[in-house]
Amino acid sequence: MMDNNELSEFIQRSESLLDHSPQMDEQNTRRKIIEPFLELLGWDMLSTEVELEYSVPMGAGTKKVDYALLLDDKPVIFVEAKGVDSTISDSHRKQLKSYIRQTGVNWGILTNGENIEIFKRRTEGSLPDEVSLGQLSIDELSENTNLLNAVSREYIKSGEAENIASQIETSRKAAENLRDKKDEISTGITNLITDEIGESVSQTIETGAKQFVDVLAVTLEEQEQEELSFEGDPTSTQSTVTTSTWTPNQGANAISGRISRRELQGNDSDLVAVFPSKKSGIPFLKENNAWGFVRIGKNPEYVAVYVSEDVQMVKYVAKVKDIVSPEEADLARPLDFYNEAASDDEQAGFDPAKNVIIFEEGSLFELEDPIPFNNEWIQSLRYTSLGELKAAENTDDIFG
Repeated sequence: MMDNNELSEFIQRSESLLDHSPQMDEQNTRRKIIEPFLELLGWDMLSTEVELEYSVPMGAGTKKVDYALLLDDKPVIFVEAKGVDSTISDSHRKQLKSYIRQTGVNWGILTNGENIEIFKRRTEGSLPDEVSLGQLSIDELSENTNLLNAVSREYIKSGEAENIASQIETSRKAAENLRDKKDEISTGITNLITDEIGESVSQTIETGAKQFVDVLAVTLEEQEQEELSFEGDPTSTQSTVTTSTWTPNQGANAISGRISRRELQGNDSDLVAVFPSKKSGIPFLKENNAWGFVRIGKNPEYVAVYVSEDVQMVKYVAKVKDIVSPEEADLARPLDFYNEAASDDEQAGFDPAKNVIIFEEGSLFELEDPIPFNNEWIQSLRYTSLGELKAAENTDDIFG
């Protein structure tokens, strides 16, 4: 099991490197990010258990896989490395899968230092297959510890990695079934409840039932990928389901699941404040069920968050409960932390002249149908209506 402090240090160091060198080449990416990542997983880069440029027979010749991680002199994981300046593509995935298939190695890691994808060779059935167990970015590592443990030396050696893979796939299939049958299930829940209390609130019940299915599907997917606490970290909560007693907490996750824009309740004329954010600001959103620190001159019913960098989508939405000063807000961390974070461009920088927007409990969702960037950059606070937000095909459509 990974130590929380070591993981946090790796994440902070790597994010700093990525911020300063967004076009880092492959050689530097390997040395500065990928190899420390493998060390974090328990693989000693200077031992005989790690072999660089491992030869894989392919047809009449051979290919070289960047790293082979070995136990008892046999490769158990292949690692294909790219530079931060490269975007992981399907051709890279096919390349790694072909190495796994050719040799019968059970595990694969594909990474460009900023993003990591973990593959497992599925041996059930007549034809073996290589499946992706998950994709995550550096800033999502702490939320996917069980998935990371699956490719750690300890878990591979003990065989526990196989159990993790099985659990993840089982949960994923159950989540997929829930989403496929979402309308059918929500209709059943609605009928069951309205039989007891009447038809007058059937529309509200149906919307709530769909949100419940979304939350349940997300919970199924995430419960097998994350551990609720790290070794030596008794304060971490990592809860993905918001309840009426949810309070701001370090490591918490106020996101109640996923929702489609058409399911957002309210009038089309309701005011929506759209804020830009880097990925490094999203932990503030999750930990506090709030957004800050911002200047805002209107009273919107909703807040939407556009995530810049490589995401470039309006990805999160929440209903506004209150707008308060930072001193009045109940935040996960002391204001001094946010003051220091501002200089590192992490989370959200504290400014006593600005406000914190508090969300209604259970109203923060990730959009099932996020709004992608087209030509309209969202570089500062802008306002739109709920109707325009629901109807938009891309960012060009949001602001009329």
